[in-house]
Amino acid sequence: MKRRTFVTATAATLAAPMLHAQTLPSGPVRILVGFAPGGGTDILARVMGQKLSEMWKLQVIVDNKAGATGTIAADYVAHQPPDGNTILMAHINSQAIAPAIMKLNYNAETDFAPVILVGVTPNLLICNEQQPAKTVKDLVALCKANPGKITFGSAGNGSAQHLALEMFKLQAGITAVHVPYKGSGPMLTDLIGGQIQYSFDTMTAATPHVKSGKAIAIAQTREKRAKGHPTVPTMAESGFPGFEATTWYGVAGPAKMSPAFVKRMNEDMNKVIAMPDVQEKFEQYGAEDGGGSPEKFAQFIQVEQKKWAKICKEANVKADA
Repeated sequence: MKRRTFVTATAATLAAPMLHAQTLPSGPVRILVGFAPGGGTDILARVMGQKLSEMWKLQVIVDNKAGATGTIAADYVAHQPPDGNTILMAHINSQAIAPAIMKLNYNAETDFAPVILVGVTPNLLICNEQQPAKTVKDLVALCKANPGKITFGSAGNGSAQHLALEMFKLQAGITAVHVPYKGSGPMLTDLIGGQIQYSFDTMTAATPHVKSGKAIAIAQTREKRAKGHPTVPTMAESGFPGFEATTWYGVAGPAKMSPAFVKRMNEDMNKVIAMPDVQEKFEQYGAEDGGGSPEKFAQFIQVEQKKWAKICKEANVKADA
């Protein structure tokens, strides 16, 4: 009797670590995107989701919770059970900019488990076909000739696109009208339709419209040209040395997500990012320099938080009332 009890207890003890060693969620995985469909975050999330679904033999769903420059989705994920079933397409807005300008219901530093940096992309300074100024020099002249009248759309107040505009205004010594939207998708619709004139939009979201000729690319905002747009000059090349305003994307889960989940997800997402067809698509959209360890992504976020807090202060960017 005692021997049977010992064997049963030993089996139970061995089974416990095996349960803890589970490296994938048990059910469908939702990737929360804080912006409307059609934007850069949404596009990259769907590329990743499709590949992970095939790899994991699990349903991976992209769930758009747009609004407040991505913070609604981030807040939702921060308060979900850490079972790996709900993860966030982390974004510069929700993880690095918003903490500097608004009161949040989550702590961007402590309420998430960083998994991987998916990619860094320039913003593209774009306009519709009807606009007369199609170079940075001409745009500066246009804004100076029409102070406070030229419109620039963004994915929302305090978004990376908005801050790129604020940097441009400061460095060029101009005034312009900022028109915030709930994501790049609806903003691009209005830009192409002529309701607004210009935007510093994510290269990821703007690229299909530039390739189709519906939007004109004037400049890009990393100091090096993106592989997907080798003919588009940088802002630095266009008379604004040192001008760099990027957008970045990553994956993060709730803070207490199992280290085994984080490790497995990171390994598999690195494999996805390294796939030739994914690399080709990411480069087309300007998303580069992704991959690496969770620790690398965590350190990257910390650096970005400090950088954007400084820029928000200098540009006097305030959250919506």
